[in-house]
Amino acid sequence: MKLKLHWQILISITCALLLSIFIRSFDLREAFFGTAVIGVCNFVGTVFLNALKMIVVPLIVASIIGGMIGIGNEKSFGRMGLKTVAYYVGSTLIAVLVGLLVVNIMKPGHVDSATAEAMLAQARDPGQFEERLGKTGAEEVIQVFIRMIPSNIIDAAGDNSQILGIIFFSLLFGYFVTRLPEKQREFQVKLWQSLQDVTLNIADLILLFAPIGVFGLVTPKFIDFGFQLFLPIMKFTMTVLLGLGIHFFIVMSIFLFLAGIKPWLHFRAMAPALLTAFSTSSSISTLPITMECCEKTANVSNRVSSFTLPLGASINMNGTALYECVIVIFIAQFYQTLNPAFEFGITSQITVVLLALMTSFGVAGIPAASIVAIAIITGVVGLPFEYVGIVLVVDRILDMCRSVVNIFSDSVGAVVIGKSEGETEIYKKERPLSIHL
Repeated sequence: MKLKLHWQILISITCALLLSIFIRSFDLREAFFGTAVIGVCNFVGTVFLNALKMIVVPLIVASIIGGMIGIGNEKSFGRMGLKTVAYYVGSTLIAVLVGLLVVNIMKPGHVDSATAEAMLAQARDPGQFEERLGKTGAEEVIQVFIRMIPSNIIDAAGDNSQILGIIFFSLLFGYFVTRLPEKQREFQVKLWQSLQDVTLNIADLILLFAPIGVFGLVTPKFIDFGFQLFLPIMKFTMTVLLGLGIHFFIVMSIFLFLAGIKPWLHFRAMAPALLTAFSTSSSISTLPITMECCEKTANVSNRVSSFTLPLGASINMNGTALYECVIVIFIAQFYQTLNPAFEFGITSQITVVLLALMTSFGVAGIPAASIVAIAIITGVVGLPFEYVGIVLVVDRILDMCRSVVNIFSDSVGAVVIGKSEGETEIYKKERPLSIHL
């Protein structure tokens, strides 16, 4: 009996963890065996990730244009568009409030002054992340909206920071296809549906190698992490993971219950996408698998999934918004430890909530997006941005975890909106994710 895809991926992640423990236990990272393992894994992981990225743009374009054509008229588009935006804003706001609650209860930044000084001394050189940040800042958010209307759609297709431009063009194109005469519209329907089918078949082929690709992606990360690195900031790490867990298991379950869907069915259906999101740390790269899971396992119609999921993968960042809120409040608590006269009251915290909500949408297309957003928020509320260096050591693993929350929220949105649109086949009959060639 062939194992389901999510079990294959889970086994590959477990093997990667065990191998990394073996290499670290015997200090083989610099030995021939360790460097060979890391080199091979980096090669395999890069090839797999590139394969996923290869089909993202054609999938987004075909899905959104096909979805717009399927919606068929401006009134229907407006209804679904409003539902989608309302869900994105509502779920992101709840995520930020969950982050605010857990960080104020856990208080990870409240440490004694000696520990605070030691943590600052051990923090990485701020230049390491300032280099990633570059010259971006609040003005870069304006550039995001400028890039929504790309001057050259072909160039935009090759630039991950311009995915919103691709989406905007596809929405316009799909809408005006619906205004064509019937014969021309029928040709466009067949063209874009065929392109989407071909792209999803390529995704099926890539999925055959998902366990190997995931192993290659996560093994070097596990080798680099070293669990002792978490100890100095364990409380901060646990605070973020607690917030993400509450939003993932409780808040999203409530959304599913309200839509009449059993949450455990959706958790199981989305397992391959969740594990892939964990290994790639990217909602966009995981999009092909997210769509496969929603359409083939959850039975969400292509009409709904092709509209909501590509848009959600670009701008609906629940986990990122929660993380931004937690890290800024953590910095405020930490700063208070070293500067007791500093006050960070309810007004400042409300400001953080609103900024985390807005920047999670506004900077989604920017490289190092969370760093840019945190720089903007800390600047507005008067906190030292360089304190972010304290938690950079765990940022990568937390990035993997918040990516899981991001794509799960997208998928919940797809099934909830599908239910609200009167789709009765969602989870009526369970179908495992199959690979068809």
